[in-house]
Amino acid sequence: MSIKTTTHLNFRGDARAALDFYSSVFGGQVVAVTYKDTGNVPVQAEADWVMWGQVTADNGFHVMAYDVPSAMPYHPGENPVFVSVRGDDADEITGLWEKLAVGATVVQPLAPSAWAPLYGMLKDSFGVVWVLDVAAPYNG
Repeated sequence: MSIKTTTHLNFRGDARAALDFYSSVFGGQVVAVTYKDTGNVPVQAEADWVMWGQVTADNGFHVMAYDVPSAMPYHPGENPVFVSVRGDDADEITGLWEKLAVGATVVQPLAPSAWAPLYGMLKDSFGVVWVLDVAAPYNG
């Protein structure tokens, strides 16, 4: 069992450009899954926005990003970062979730999703937004 924390940046329509930019600076490969790729397109104009993206490089650089959909509030600089905890064991992630959820506001319940065996988002009692998931390979 192992987990990693990663900086998760939030944008509104600029996540792909940001990921490409960070890749050009730090090296590494960009992976981006759009809302259209997952079949989750509530607003057609946002279909090509990034629902889940990352840059990983051999030098250790890793950053994640997504485009906050228009149905959710977004104020640049107010909530620009999530802490992402990714693991490979569902029981371990569930245990961490249960501890973090005490006194938290659940944004997205921990449950299977179209892109991960388990995924959930919550804002803890300190106002920090956490995204927990079980890693799944992307075969796009």
